[in-house]
Amino acid sequence: MQNNFYNKFDRERLTEAPRKEDYRSEFQIDRDRIIHSSEFRRLQGKTQVFLPGEYDFYRTRLTHSIEVAQIGRSICNFLNKRETDKLGEDYFIDSDLVEASCLAHDLGHPPFGHAGERTLNHLMRPFGGFEGNAQTLRLITEILYRSETGRRGMNPTRAFLDSILKYKSLFKHFFKPDNHFLYDYQEKYIEFVFDGLKMFELFTPGKELNSFRSIECMIMDWADDTAYAVNDLVDSISGGFITIEKLHSWQRNNEDSISLTEMKYLDEMLNWIKSGKYKAKFGSQIGDFINSCKLVERDTPLNNKTNRYKYALEVDEEINNKANFYKRISVELVFHAPQLHQMEFKGKQMLGNIFDVINTNYIQDEGMKLLPDFTGDIILKADNEMERARLSCDYIAGMTDVYAMRTYRRLFDPEYSSIVDLISLKE
Repeated sequence: MQNNFYNKFDRERLTEAPRKEDYRSEFQIDRDRIIHSSEFRRLQGKTQVFLPGEYDFYRTRLTHSIEVAQIGRSICNFLNKRETDKLGEDYFIDSDLVEASCLAHDLGHPPFGHAGERTLNHLMRPFGGFEGNAQTLRLITEILYRSETGRRGMNPTRAFLDSILKYKSLFKHFFKPDNHFLYDYQEKYIEFVFDGLKMFELFTPGKELNSFRSIECMIMDWADDTAYAVNDLVDSISGGFITIEKLHSWQRNNEDSISLTEMKYLDEMLNWIKSGKYKAKFGSQIGDFINSCKLVERDTPLNNKTNRYKYALEVDEEINNKANFYKRISVELVFHAPQLHQMEFKGKQMLGNIFDVINTNYIQDEGMKLLPDFTGDIILKADNEMERARLSCDYIAGMTDVYAMRTYRRLFDPEYSSIVDLISLKE
C-alpha cells in the first residue's frame, strides 16, 4: 500500500544514482544501512551512563539506541491509531523511518559519554568544534563506509537526513558554543534538506531554528528523552548510585524546590525501591510517556513541499514535567557523583593526550607514523590543517571506550606493548 504522507521530495536521496528494484521501501533501506554498519556495532562499547564492561546489566549506547527505536516505533503506532482525524490507512507516519532515526541518533557520540563530547569540543574549538549530532550527520553523509581510497556516506533520503537533525544552527552562529550546533561546512546539507529555503533568514539561529524539526525528529527526540529519563534511573538504582538513603537526603536538601506533585513522584519511587519492584514500575512509565503524545497541525514554510512539517508532536504537560523531574534526579545524584566525575576526568585526560599526539604528528606536521596506515594516509592527504583536524577527530570520536584506553596505554604506558615486552616474549 502506498503511503501518501510522503512524496518524491521526501524520498529523494542526497545523490541520485541508478538502483535495482528492491523489495524494501526507501526508508527501510536507510534503516538497514544503519543496522549493518560498523559504527552502529561500535555503540556496544560506548558509555551511556557507566563504562561498558564493568557490569552486565546496565545499558550501553547500543542497547539504549535499540530501546529508543522500540519506543519510537510504538509512538508511531499509537499516533497512527489515535489520530484518525489526521492520519489514515494510506496517510501515516512511517515507523521504519522513525526507527532509522532512533537507531542513528547517537552514532556520532565519542567515547566516555558527554564528558568525551565536551572534551573533543574544547580540543576542536580552533577547527570548528565538535558536537555529537553534527558528527552523526557527518557519518551518515560522508564517512559511514570505508572504500579502497577513503570513506563515503550512506546516501540517505531527505526525510531520513532531516529526521536526525535535532539542531540546525551552525558553529559560526555562536561564540564558543558548548553544544547544539552543526559544523559550518554542513550548511550544504541544511540547504538540501530544505531545498534551498533560506532557513537562517526565516528562523533566528539558536533555540528558534533548532526547535524547527520534522515530526519524525520530534518523535525520535521524545523517545530518546523517555528512554533516558526512565531507564537511566533503573540502571542507577541497580548500580547503587541511587539508594533510599540518598533519595531521602536529596529530598531534605531540596525541599524548597520540589513541588507537591514532584514529592508524589519521589514517594512513588521510594516505595518501588522498597518493594523491590522498581524495574517493573519504571518500565510501566514508558507506556504512559507514549500515551501522552498527540499531533497538532501547524503552518510552516515547508508545508507546500512535505507533510513532515505539517504536524508537531505535543506531549502532555504533566508527563513532560515528570520526565524532567526524573532527569533532574539522574543529573544531581548520578552525573554529579564523585565516582562518575573521576571516570570523566580520566577519560578527559586520555582523549586530550591522544589528541595532542595526533595534533603534533599529523595535524601540524608530518611526524612519526602512529596511526593505522589507512587512517594516517587519509589525514596526511588532506589539503589543509582544518581538514586534517576534522579527520583526526573522526578517528578519535569513532573509538570505543576500551579502544581509547588501549590506545592511550600504547602511547603513554612504558610497560604496555613496549619493545622490552617484545624482547621478553622472544626470550
